[in-house]
Amino acid sequence: MTTTLMPAPGPVRRAERALAPDLARGAMLLFIALANAANFAFAGQPGLDPTPHGLERVVNFLMATFVDSRAYPVFAVMFGYGLVQIARRQGDAARRVLLRRNAALICFGLVHATLLYFGDFLGAYGIVGILATLLLLRRSDRFHRIVLWLWGIQTVSATVIGVLAVTGLRGGDAGLTNTPNGSLAATSYRQSLLDRLTEWPVHTATVVPFIVIVWLGIWAARHRILEDPAAHRTLLRRTAGVSLGIAILGGLPYALVAAGAVRFDAGTVEAMARLHAITGEYGGPGYVALFGLLALRLRGKRYVAPVVALGQRSLSGYLLQSVAWLALFSPWALGLDGTLVAAGAAIGVWLLSAGAAQALGERRGPAEALLRRITYRTGR
Repeated sequence: MTTTLMPAPGPVRRAERALAPDLARGAMLLFIALANAANFAFAGQPGLDPTPHGLERVVNFLMATFVDSRAYPVFAVMFGYGLVQIARRQGDAARRVLLRRNAALICFGLVHATLLYFGDFLGAYGIVGILATLLLLRRSDRFHRIVLWLWGIQTVSATVIGVLAVTGLRGGDAGLTNTPNGSLAATSYRQSLLDRLTEWPVHTATVVPFIVIVWLGIWAARHRILEDPAAHRTLLRRTAGVSLGIAILGGLPYALVAAGAVRFDAGTVEAMARLHAITGEYGGPGYVALFGLLALRLRGKRYVAPVVALGQRSLSGYLLQSVAWLALFSPWALGLDGTLVAAGAAIGVWLLSAGAAQALGERRGPAEALLRRITYRTGR
């Protein structure tokens, strides 16, 4: 008679965690920092100087090619992956635990957006997490293959948009423009708070459709791709090469405009921006696959420990960043601005947060501890 050992209920222990997800979360928090610090510095999106000079041109090019619209999909993939990991561990209690956890994330998002930053993703994660729990997690493998077809259709769509953008090139003098956000430009904290109350619901509604990216993470987790990257090396290589190739090539025209290297009319720039946005979604699976491969090489390397520690406390790291940007870039606080200042601040805050995460040792981050307490209803 064979006895099947079921995983114990409760949160996963640190020693049981796969390296790749934490490595990806910790490293990509740098990209999130770069994007959000720039948004604060320019009081709008995409947070790129429309008239760059010198080194600013390089920063704009790198941001548009590798960061903007390419970092947040990584966390969407990892969020879907995490849903399956939690469900697998909780067994019969999974539905109840996940619904409680995602309801808590909506509350976290509301507080984060109200007090710190309208561009919050936690609320959207909570909404998508509830939908995924109710509609996706208990489906068969055959059903989940639909998501691969959806990505195939989107690839065709991105190709068509890319061809139209290239064949419709028209010269001109239009450049990038930052869409302003009232809360980022507010001259008092009270006014910024009031602005965020109206901006957050709109922002959340626009990002909830990333459920398709989350779904891809669910599919990957069902096949345990990041728990055993060695067994999926070929798939990871192909995914990294193709997905990052699409993300980089699709962002290149817009990146050249951002760097001030080329100029086109407003219609052409708008088409390039659409291509940049849709191909940015491929940064999610591309970067995740890349970190899956890197995990094979970096396992046991001491110098990645701070990054991994930050990845294990990514929620606390994310919230800490928003506190920093509010203090550094708000007009009513220090009021810093500029491309290079934003990039330098992002790198500095990321390094400090990674060091702080490692210094915590076996202790959880404060946000993770609170979320765990709510999710599992434990007093510890």
